[in-house]
Amino acid sequence: MAQTIAEKLAQTHMTQGPQRALRAGDVVSLRPRHVMTHDNTAAVIKKFMTIGATRIVDPSQPVFALDHDIQNTSDTNLTKYREIEEFAREQGVDFYPAGTGISHQVMVANGYVVPGSLVVGSDSHSNMYGALAALGTPVVRTDAAAIWATREFWWQIPRTIKVVFEGKLRSGVSGKDVIVTLCGLYNEGEVLNAVVEFSGGGLSTMSMDARMTIANMTTEWGALAGWFPVDDITIDYLEERRTLLKARGKERYTDRDLHSWQKNPPQPDEDATYAGEISLNLGDVSPHVSGPDTVQAMRSLADIEKDKIAIHKAYLVSCVNSRLEDLESAARVIRGKTVAQNVTLYVAAASREIQEAAQESGAWAALLDAGAKPLPSGCGPCIGLGEGTLEPGEVGISATNRNFKGRMGSREAQTYLASPEVVVASAVAGYITGAKACDSRRPRKSFRIIKDAVTPAETVHIEPGFPETVRGRLVFVPQDNLNTDGIYGKDYTYKEGMTRDEMARVVMQNYDPEFAGKTDAGDVVVGGWNFGTGSSREQAATAFQAKGIALVIAASFSQTYLRNAYNNGFICIECPELVVQLKTRLRDLVDSGMLTVIAGEVLEIDFARGTVGLGVETFRFRPLGSVPQSLVIAGGIENLVRTRLGLA
Repeated sequence: MAQTIAEKLAQTHMTQGPQRALRAGDVVSLRPRHVMTHDNTAAVIKKFMTIGATRIVDPSQPVFALDHDIQNTSDTNLTKYREIEEFAREQGVDFYPAGTGISHQVMVANGYVVPGSLVVGSDSHSNMYGALAALGTPVVRTDAAAIWATREFWWQIPRTIKVVFEGKLRSGVSGKDVIVTLCGLYNEGEVLNAVVEFSGGGLSTMSMDARMTIANMTTEWGALAGWFPVDDITIDYLEERRTLLKARGKERYTDRDLHSWQKNPPQPDEDATYAGEISLNLGDVSPHVSGPDTVQAMRSLADIEKDKIAIHKAYLVSCVNSRLEDLESAARVIRGKTVAQNVTLYVAAASREIQEAAQESGAWAALLDAGAKPLPSGCGPCIGLGEGTLEPGEVGISATNRNFKGRMGSREAQTYLASPEVVVASAVAGYITGAKACDSRRPRKSFRIIKDAVTPAETVHIEPGFPETVRGRLVFVPQDNLNTDGIYGKDYTYKEGMTRDEMARVVMQNYDPEFAGKTDAGDVVVGGWNFGTGSSREQAATAFQAKGIALVIAASFSQTYLRNAYNNGFICIECPELVVQLKTRLRDLVDSGMLTVIAGEVLEIDFARGTVGLGVETFRFRPLGSVPQSLVIAGGIENLVRTRLGLA
């Protein structure tokens, strides 16, 4: 069976799963080459110890890199940093202290990410590793602790969207403009929870820094990973890094590895099955700006600069656009000029190494001479920490990856995203503008849906302790994109000590205050598309367990929600055909404003055959194999790890 790159690399790294060619929807256990944690290493250590583990099974697998709150010199934070460093020393784990650089830059620059590898991180921008033909994807903290203890984590293989780049970028147009354009043009869930494979002749015109920018921001686009193939640009970058690392006494990969990646690179099969395909002519991309407060809204620079939107702060920081190419392009724009009197321009290189290179090239001095305020190499204002955050009423323009309301400071501020050139040009002008005149060209929208293959008939073995069938009353919750705030509200999320009865009484309260009173233990909830989107609160899954809901079926799930559910031993299955049928069948009740529809119907789920029965109709879902079954039987990932370690 032909496979996408995600299916192939999952097959390569699989330790448990179906004994056949893997395909989208399969749930497997994988062994990543590396797992990165940053400041959240402290939280992962607590998870690790709660499990009962004492030693990291493979100390060469984790990497610790402190980068988020490095401006915080309080005793509490410095103590936390010292404890993380001491834990790394005790366990024999590679450790990078605050100031070394942003974790993702540390990973790619120090040879931890190589073509064909699986590298994960407890951070949503782990997608960046795909620039080097690796499969890079985020994991939650519990997963990271499980990897430390067992070297493995579970993953559901996503569908794949192919993006074909044609033509070449024009002068003054950057990789940031490409991903801003993609986020704004395809903003209706086209790549949601998918792997994005980049391909096409236009790739040869893209630098490695541009690829890292695009792969990094596939996160904001909604994808779980973004992957670039190996070509001469990839090999040149890896050769350069190998030379530098060897000079420092580090050898992460060999000349033989480089030769292998060049002659036999990881790549998808030519006849692989994709969920969709996007075509983008790079020559039609012009400078664009995202926002305010969302990456899904964009305007061409030529259009937005007419409004002369005044700014107060500008940022050339973060893991997406603070590499040497970014700093040098910004320096070319700002050299000999001065930041406007009412604007503060902040600059932080992605790593100390990059800052030193920018100092040597003169780019750093050009930025500082113009009035830029330097910050240490780290995340800082990008996540609203340390100096330079936005105050109420302020407007900022940033070369970061996110402009969510309140992300970079006050919720009463506004944030726009743009390329480094636009950021510094705006800092000089005092309003959003570019370095030179540009047109408002925008690529035509070209998205071809390729229908997924029909879910094949397949029978799986049911492990002892897992139910063969479930029969329960249908509870239909028709809203698409039902978020975790609706499922379990903020008033309870941080309220410690909530009992299971209390959780059961408030489940879905923000969505439908009548839900808890309408539903009973044993009911089966059926939701819409992208169920459980939003924050990563685990209670959005465990509250259903507390209520006694047997399982949740949805057309699709937020992957974070799905992870939290199975990590707590709660069953979730995707069955889009059932949801489509219910939306038609119960349309009158839904249109009447009913938020929770209970029509007296019963669902019968056969887990061995992967079917949902509704009356005389039968709908297929991908049967749950040994990996998800084992999570449910154990009551969640922590119990499963304890069992595997002989601690249960």
